[in-house]
Amino acid sequence: MGADYALMILSGDKTIEYRSWSTTYRGPLLICASQKKIEGTMPGYANCVIDLVDIKKTGPREYEWMLGDFHAIEPFPVKGRLHLFDVPDDKIIFHPEVDDKSQPSEEVWYDYQRKYLEPHIYWPTKK
Repeated sequence: MGADYALMILSGDKTIEYRSWSTTYRGPLLICASQKKIEGTMPGYANCVIDLVDIKKTGPREYEWMLGDFHAIEPFPVKGRLHLFDVPDDKIIFHPEVDDKSQPSEEVWYDYQRKYLEPHIYWPTKK
């Protein structure tokens, strides 16, 4: 998915993902951003894990993927692929202190952002 949409899921601003295909899978889903460089995003990185709770068919080849709880991770580089794919579990390092269910304070969330997200944010260099 685009790095901008992946970041919107990470921030909680996007709770529905629109796809042209469905799956019977429900459960934890690693959100990976495409390699396309978009300013202020983390292109080519796994951003977070989100619970895929349901999929609703809204039209021919139109599906709404309903996203649930957010699970914070340490972002890591991922070569994306189409559709669902496996990533070794040992690459995913969770940070439950920042998860939806822990309702982190602003300070805890800021520390997580500063330490784990900001180093991977793409900012183009000025020429």
